[in-house]
Amino acid sequence: MSTATASGRLSDTAPLRRPTAVRLAWLIAGVLLLAALFVASLAFGARDVSITEIFAALRGDTSGIGEAAVILRIPRTVLAMLIGAALALSGAAMQAITRNPLADPGILGVSAGAALAVVIGIAFFGLVSPYATIGVATLGAAAASAFVYAVGSLGRGGATPLKLALAGAASSAAFMSLVSAILLPRVDILTSFRFWQIGGVGGADWERIAVVAPFLGLGALICIASARGMNSLALGDDMAAGLGVRVARTRLFAAVGAVILAGAATAIAGPIGFVGLVVPHICRLLIGTDHRWLLPFSAIVGAGLLTAADILGRVVTRPEEIEVGIVTAFIGAPVFIWIVRRQKVREL
Repeated sequence: MSTATASGRLSDTAPLRRPTAVRLAWLIAGVLLLAALFVASLAFGARDVSITEIFAALRGDTSGIGEAAVILRIPRTVLAMLIGAALALSGAAMQAITRNPLADPGILGVSAGAALAVVIGIAFFGLVSPYATIGVATLGAAAASAFVYAVGSLGRGGATPLKLALAGAASSAAFMSLVSAILLPRVDILTSFRFWQIGGVGGADWERIAVVAPFLGLGALICIASARGMNSLALGDDMAAGLGVRVARTRLFAAVGAVILAGAATAIAGPIGFVGLVVPHICRLLIGTDHRWLLPFSAIVGAGLLTAADILGRVVTRPEEIEVGIVTAFIGAPVFIWIVRRQKVREL
């Protein structure tokens, strides 16, 4: 890559740089909004709960119906925040690794690969351990990402954003078709995994959170530790190598973190789409392209987005619920179209 090209890339990202004070202000605003959404998630549902009942439940009082409802909603809210943060981090890392504005665990087929691996493990090998389920989902996510990247790299021009998006979409459709084909003849498994296949955080409990939290924490640490390397990758492989960055190792290290996050999140909550696509683009507009800031902010916004989607799904059709995977699809599809039209599927 020439110096002029690298300078061009730097000048393209210059308008998206933000002063440190502005970034801190957005981070604080994101944390405050997330706290407000946490309270709203405890308050709204099939039965609305007052602030007094929320504080009473947090103090340990479970004598009333409202307080009991709050106790049940706390793990659901915590899980929604964890899954949203994980998917947003995974999407931001995948976009940095591939320099593809359309990269997302759902669009690139990573979530679908994890879902297929879980279903195969349960249907054919009697998989029951939650730790084994997360491990199998992570392996499935890794295999799917490698397959999609290999297919997208075929032909002239290598792994362009458009080819990766098309390969991911086709692979995702194929994987989910295989999931349906495996589940349909098995009514007992189909009944329990019907809502998991859509993607949701209903039925959350502290045991599930305790199982998935270490995996999500590990994936997040790996991605955040790769933030400086992701900044270098944005300059292009040649320029990054010229700056002393080990491109292949940096890309592989960040990819491992992204795959762990996507696989663990899918194993617990099902294949939830568009969070990893929408959130990083919103965050870049607000705080810029420096991944040392972008990744933590994406985690906060992703947690807030999935929590808000869960609240909306509980309120719109109450006393029934709309699974959060459906809500995020309604939110993400228009943004996906906007990204395609605005960026014309070019590299980041």
